[in-house]
Amino acid sequence: MTSLAQTSDELQDLYRELILDHARSPRHFGKLPDATHTAEGINPLCGDKLKMYFRIDGDDRISDARFEGSGCAISVASASLLTDMVIGLHTDEALKYFSALVTRLAGVQPTDNDNAGDDINLGKLRALEGVREFPSRVKCATLAWHALNSAIQRKSQPATTE
Repeated sequence: MTSLAQTSDELQDLYRELILDHARSPRHFGKLPDATHTAEGINPLCGDKLKMYFRIDGDDRISDARFEGSGCAISVASASLLTDMVIGLHTDEALKYFSALVTRLAGVQPTDNDNAGDDINLGKLRALEGVREFPSRVKCATLAWHALNSAIQRKSQPATTE
């Protein structure tokens, strides 16, 4: 019979592998020429710089998402996971994921919108929860998500984690 600690360790190993896989082979990497919404994300303390691209149709559904830039493995993996997750979602749903993830990782409720995201199943995004043990890395994991929020809200200033 497997112990709870062993199961937890196995899940952590799987999550680490998922982060490494997305960092080494990011999905949806590159410019999206016909993007309707864009936002830059900058983490000045560690140098992460991302540009997020989204094509949002007339029904407010995200039909495509891409990103480019550079950063640490966690930042790149988070942007890759984000693009995988939000394609096909309505912008309201995407904002719920933003709220749920930021709340879960940072323990702070975003003030930009009222979508608590309590009913969201994070799925693969749970791989990012390991950064809670390293508070300085939470900013790396949430940068792309703040840029998503800025793009949907059409904010002109770069998103930042500061």
